[in-house]
Amino acid sequence: MTYDDIPHLSAKIKPKQQKVELEMAIDTLNPNYCRSKGEQIALNVDGACADDSSTYSSKLMDKQTFCSSQSTSNTARYAAALYRQGELHLTPLHGILQLRPSFSYLDKADAKHREREAANEAGDSSQDEAEEDVKQITVRFSRPESEQARQRRVQSYEFLQKKHAEEPWVHLHYYGLRDSRSEHERQYLLCQGSSGVENTELVKSPSEYLMMLMPPSPEEEKDKPVAPSNVLSMAQLRTLPLADQIKILMKNVKVMPFANLMSLLGPSIDSVAVLRGIQKVAMLVQGNWVVKSDILYPKDSSSPHSGVPAEVLCRGRDFVMWKFTQSRWVVRKEVAAVTKLCTEDVKDFLEHMAVVRINKGWEFILPYDGEFIKKHPDVVQRQHMLWTGIQAKLEKVYNLVKETLPKKPDGQSGPAGLISGDQRVQVAKSKAQQNHALLERELQRRKEQMRVSEVLPGVRIKEEPMSEEGEEEEERDAEEDEEPMDTSLGGGLHSRLANGLPSGRAAGGDSFNGHPPPGCASTPVAQELRAFVEATFQRQFVLTLSELKRLFNLHLASLPPGHTLFSGISDRMLQDTVLAAGCKQILVPFPPQTAASPDEQKVFALWESGDMSDQHRQVLLEIFSKNYRVRRNMIQSRLTQECGEDLSKQEVDKVLKDCCVSYGGMWYLKGTVQS
Repeated sequence: MTYDDIPHLSAKIKPKQQKVELEMAIDTLNPNYCRSKGEQIALNVDGACADDSSTYSSKLMDKQTFCSSQSTSNTARYAAALYRQGELHLTPLHGILQLRPSFSYLDKADAKHREREAANEAGDSSQDEAEEDVKQITVRFSRPESEQARQRRVQSYEFLQKKHAEEPWVHLHYYGLRDSRSEHERQYLLCQGSSGVENTELVKSPSEYLMMLMPPSPEEEKDKPVAPSNVLSMAQLRTLPLADQIKILMKNVKVMPFANLMSLLGPSIDSVAVLRGIQKVAMLVQGNWVVKSDILYPKDSSSPHSGVPAEVLCRGRDFVMWKFTQSRWVVRKEVAAVTKLCTEDVKDFLEHMAVVRINKGWEFILPYDGEFIKKHPDVVQRQHMLWTGIQAKLEKVYNLVKETLPKKPDGQSGPAGLISGDQRVQVAKSKAQQNHALLERELQRRKEQMRVSEVLPGVRIKEEPMSEEGEEEEERDAEEDEEPMDTSLGGGLHSRLANGLPSGRAAGGDSFNGHPPPGCASTPVAQELRAFVEATFQRQFVLTLSELKRLFNLHLASLPPGHTLFSGISDRMLQDTVLAAGCKQILVPFPPQTAASPDEQKVFALWESGDMSDQHRQVLLEIFSKNYRVRRNMIQSRLTQECGEDLSKQEVDKVLKDCCVSYGGMWYLKGTVQS
């Protein structure tokens, strides 16, 4: 059915307001029409009893009303064009209206609903009273209206709406597109003059004629809303001097690697000039550039939360930046205790350059940029000298002492239900055995699925919600009893469990680290995901599932719209890709009272990277498959026993740096330490 085939019941117009209302019939016999919905809407609007005042007399929603609205206030630059026989005929427009569906019937349905509720409430009241109570009424006489009051009333919104409503509708008759009357009116869109002498204005050049046809409108430029100060297009940005470009980018982004800054500025910009300019507005933190505090908090400004002057805010933020030069992690309560600033101000500092991790604290938002550190040692040395001066200033202002690990306050008792280290080890071992049995069953189930299905379904990665309670718990400093490490050889490295399964079974083609189902690895999505996983684990040898998902979401944010990875990646597909990329899951025996989420307890490690330290890392990962935390001397002893040679301190340091973090004199796998 075309537009002309639809019968139009009525059309009406209010000329003064230039308002048109069109009532169009709905084809209720169309198979796409839902009859039950139409009956329900008619019942809600008109009720059970239909009369002459009913909106839908057929007890079915069989029509739809369209109301007009002005699409633009200035129509002087618009024209209707008709192209015929090589000629373009233009007709100026004096008004442009846009028809939109009107839902006034819903207001009528709401009014009917309120009337029924009021009637029900009135029916529940007592019916036994013979007569109503006599009530006293007060009669007031209106004062004569003053001229000022009359002008205010005339200019009020209610008065204007009432005047608009009082204007009578003028009913129109609708003619279809192919009607003879419509064809006659359409002839007025054609220029009647056939002589070219009358078109004297067309003698001008095309550019002059275009300027005459669409002259620049100063009113539109004046009415154009001003963009926010922090919104600037890249085209506008590149018209500014280089120093201003760097300052605006850093002020908006807050933290940025040097490589990303160069890509934003363009390939023609000299990196030496950018290095010279970035040092004026930012400081180097873990190989990345963080905007200076005085750029965000200029002189004579103050905190929007507490009213603290800019000088105090700059000192507090410099303290946070300096803490991140010392460690990847910062605890908010510690910063608030030193700087004496309110929680909102400290949280603003941390949100500029860090992300919160449940039960861990605030982690610096970007990974360590070792490539920039190696490439620009002179800049690193200069920044180190600047940080030394800032540290001396902070020590003087905040009376800081030598940096030490936070200790448990005196008199603070441990948790009521504290268990011994031996009991904790036994519970962890039993939990690992249960996980092993679950993995066996999971392996069998996946084998069956691989035979039946060739395509792995994909859904989007789901992030665990973060609550304020988790943020408070992350900043508690709790010390756990030391756990004994299992140092028995038991047949050497190759006789132990590989990723939770015996080594003989892990060596086969159906191992737990097996490949995705056939056909999945050849899809563009799987190839892109495999490339991301391999690149990520080449940079970071050990990752929890939670951290991997965070890095994947950051990777998605950097991709252009419409990329294949936006089709949706499930947790299962991500884990299968990790295992297929040569990684293995390390079953770390977390303490029973751990607050780590399930995704944080899933630890994956790159088993073979092709360098000389593969065997050392495998020994280290096997140690952590039986121990939650260990001491350095035990690690070094175990490495010597397994590898059969005395390792130098540099070799041990490299292995520990690749896979572990140190806290409180103990070593943990990355992402598993609970501060």
